[in-house]
Amino acid sequence: MTDDFGLCHLSLSRFGEVIRSSGFYNAGQFIETCMSNPSPVVQPSSFLTLHYRLSGPQGDVINTFGGPPATLSLGTGELSAAVEQRLLGLAEGTHTTFDLPPGQAFGERKPDMVQWVARTLLARLGDPLEQYNVGDVVQFPTPDGMGTYAGAVRQVGNEQNADAVLFDFNHPLADQPVTFEVHVIGIL
Repeated sequence: MTDDFGLCHLSLSRFGEVIRSSGFYNAGQFIETCMSNPSPVVQPSSFLTLHYRLSGPQGDVINTFGGPPATLSLGTGELSAAVEQRLLGLAEGTHTTFDLPPGQAFGERKPDMVQWVARTLLARLGDPLEQYNVGDVVQFPTPDGMGTYAGAVRQVGNEQNADAVLFDFNHPLADQPVTFEVHVIGIL
């Protein structure tokens, strides 16, 4: 395509990178200048803006496609190492899906991470009047008070103690096959 000044502009795609070709006419001969402008790719410490969906056999656990995109930094533990590994090398604008085998994305289920917690401790950590129901996800402070972790209620009370709540602290997708869909919007 030629513009009003006799300059020619051409955009091509080759091996995932955009090649822009510009040039001009000199004495009837086209003189081409070519520059390569590859899209940024995800690196181990990249800051990303993306839409993503993590799902297992029972459906979605996280899905940002219906709302605002997520922003996160690789290498900070916001995603599992196996999921981050799938992002490395993806170019900005990529929309793809990965299937991870059982246990690879969030590890194996650990029986010792299913624990009874006394209501007296729950009252000290949160609202003493809180009512717990099977399926609720409850945030707990880390021992150092600097972060949180989650547990899902599996049972409320038992024969030995009506005032205890059984929590599962395993990731909901532990020991499950995981589908990871991602659309990389921006990379810094």
